[in-house]
Formats: sequence, C-alpha cells, structure tokens
Amino acid sequence: MQELVAVFGLILIFGVAMWRNINMGAVALVVAFVLGIAYYGQSASEIASGFPGGLLITLLGVTYLFGMARANGTVDRIVSGAVGAVRGRVALVPWVFFVLAAIITGSGALSAATNAILIPVGLAFANRYRINPLLIGLSIINGTNAGGFSPIAVYFSIVDGVLDKIGVSIDAGQLFLWTFIANLLINAVAFFLLGGRELMRRARETDAYRDTLDDLSGGSGSTAMAVETKAKTWALPQVVTVLLMVGVLVGGLGFKLDVGFLALGAAVILSALYPQDSKEGVSHIGWGVILLIGGIVTYISMLDTAGVIDGLANSVAGIGTPLLAGLLMLVVAGVVSAFASTNAMFVVLVPLAAPLLVSGALEPMGFIIALCIAASAVDSSPFSTGGALVVANTEEDLRDKTFKGMMLWGMLMILAAPLLAWFFFVVL
Repeated sequence: MQELVAVFGLILIFGVAMWRNINMGAVALVVAFVLGIAYYGQSASEIASGFPGGLLITLLGVTYLFGMARANGTVDRIVSGAVGAVRGRVALVPWVFFVLAAIITGSGALSAATNAILIPVGLAFANRYRINPLLIGLSIINGTNAGGFSPIAVYFSIVDGVLDKIGVSIDAGQLFLWTFIANLLINAVAFFLLGGRELMRRARETDAYRDTLDDLSGGSGSTAMAVETKAKTWALPQVVTVLLMVGVLVGGLGFKLDVGFLALGAAVILSALYPQDSKEGVSHIGWGVILLIGGIVTYISMLDTAGVIDGLANSVAGIGTPLLAGLLMLVVAGVVSAFASTNAMFVVLVPLAAPLLVSGALEPMGFIIALCIAASAVDSSPFSTGGALVVANTEEDLRDKTFKGMMLWGMLMILAAPLLAWFFFVVL
C-alpha cells in the first residue's frame, strides 16, 4: 500500500505541474509535506532534511558562473568566433552548432539556456544557407546532450548528487566520454538522413557565396565573414572568464575538489572584478531548476526514509531478471522525459534502481550511462523545451513540416535510444 501511495504522489506531482504549468519542484515539496506528515508519520524537520544542500551549491555555482560568462560577452564571443570559422562551408554549420552547444552546456550552462541562446541563431543560419531547420535544431539539441554530462555540467551534477545519496560512485570521465560519443553518433545519423550529403555537394555554392561577400565588402571573403558575424577581439574579462572555467575543470578533475564551490568561487571573483556584470550574472542563476531538483529530491528522500524506495525497487526487480528490470526503467525514462523534465527523471529513477546497482545485479557504470542516454536523447521531442524552441523559431512556411519531423524523430528516439543503450551498456 505504501508503494501505491508513493506512485500516486509522483503521478500527482507530474500531472498537476504539467496541467497547470507549475514548477514541479514546488508541487513535490507540498506533496512531500502532506504525505510525509499525514500518511508516513514523519515530522516537518525530517522531511526538510532531505533537501539536497550540496546539489543546490553545485547548481548555484555552475549556473552563476555561466551567467557571468554570458553577461560579459564570453559566450557571444565563442559563438561568433566559431560561426565565423565556417566561412560559408555549409556542411560545417550543423557541426559548428553541435560543438558550440556541447561547449556551452559542458561549461555549466542549463540545457534550456543553451538551447535558448543557440536555436534562434542556428535556425537563422538554416534559413540563410537553405539548410533543413530540423537538422540544425537537432544538432544543437544533440550537442547540448553531448556536453550535458561533463564533470561540471548540470546534468552530471544532478546524477552524481543522487548517486552519492545512495552510496554509488561512478567514473565521471567515462560517463562524459560515452554519452558524448552516443550523441555524436546520433547527430551523425541525423546529418546524413536530413540533408547532410546534399550540403557536402554544395562546394560551388560556397565559392559563389564567398565571391558575393567579396563584391559586397570590397575585401576578402574572410573579411566579409568577420563583418557578418561581428567578431571582436577578446576583451580582458572574457579571457579571465575562460581561465577561471579552465581552473574549475582542473580543480574538479585533477584535484577532486568540489565543483560547485569552485564554480561559485570563480563567479564571485568575476563579480568582484567586474561588478557591472554582477546583476545580470545573478539573473541567469537557475533558480527554477534548483527548486525543481530540490523538490523532487526531497520527495524521494521522504519516501526513502519511510522505506518505500526499497519496496518499489524490489517490486521492479521482481518483474523478471535484473536485465529486464533495467530495460523497463530505461523505457520509462525515455517515454516520460519526452514529455516532462529530464532532470526530474534522473532524480526519480536512480533511487529506484539503487538496490540493483548496490547489489551488483546491474553494473552501475553501464546502467547510469544507458539511463543518461535514454533520458536525454528524447529531448528532441517537440513537447520538450528544446524541441518546442526549434518549432517556434522555424520559418512559418516550414513550421508544420518541422513539427512533424521533430515528432517523428522524437518517437524514433523513444523507441531506439533505451533499447540500444540497454544493449550496448547494460547487456554487453
């Protein structure tokens, strides 16, 4: 009965949040309080103790640092420099945006922020160069997922924080490597299915484009491209920002220091050196995501204290073999993440898999890699933030076609990503 009440609570949280467009974390905190006191017999202080303070510091630090990088123009400088390097080579445009998305998200930006920055720019390039908008949109989303599990990225911080609570540790480098490779392969498939080969045959058009730029600018094609992308020299605040980001990476990977405090320290240093950017930097802190993750984690922690998580996990494990239980979890992750929060899926499903991971019935590293791929690959659904941005920023005459394409690709990912991830990382 306790397990049924817990599942009902999760359904209520997701249902109310999606129905009324309320932050899921806020709903989860309220449901945790009501069920915890009224049904599970816990005190308010016991429920509140489940709020993840360490994870809050990590999310606060990395989003604050990215906010400062965005405020002082570092992000714009990286984007303009990368786009300028294309110089009309249309086949490179999707890959430039893939790499940009991976770098920005891998530096600690929220995936939604990366998509909001790059998708409008990318689709403008798609229209200019006559590239399938679906290809550019998917390249950005896949790039966001590719960078999303770097050791200082938000996705990784959430997964690692939840794993730490259940006593499981993983190799951050392996998780980043394999999720990056998986999304790189997904994007390669999208590239060749959605017009990449045709782009590669447009060498003559590239030359004509450069000649046109020469005529318009009275200079070289490279000069014209530089004018088009409004590239600027690197300013001192931007150089300092990049150096601090590198320092956070070195401290986190090389010296095993807490990434959240390192990122927070770097953001505070930037604020002290350049106070004119501080207010805007703070405005980019992901308070909504902090509330979302904090609320869901608190609810799960309340259930864990009541012994519900072990009961649910044992029920799932009892469905069949551990391999089958793992596959079912991955399918659930893919289906729900296509319509709801990917962040929330990590927080909900990792604890449910805890007994299987701790006992060794499922190999932790392989299962977590598979879960991360299954839950994030479906972000291309038009019902997700990234997918919706792609549809909204597509030219009006192509919008219906793009929506249908995003829907078809999203459904393909729901079917293929969990199954392939399970086979390669759990079975093998």
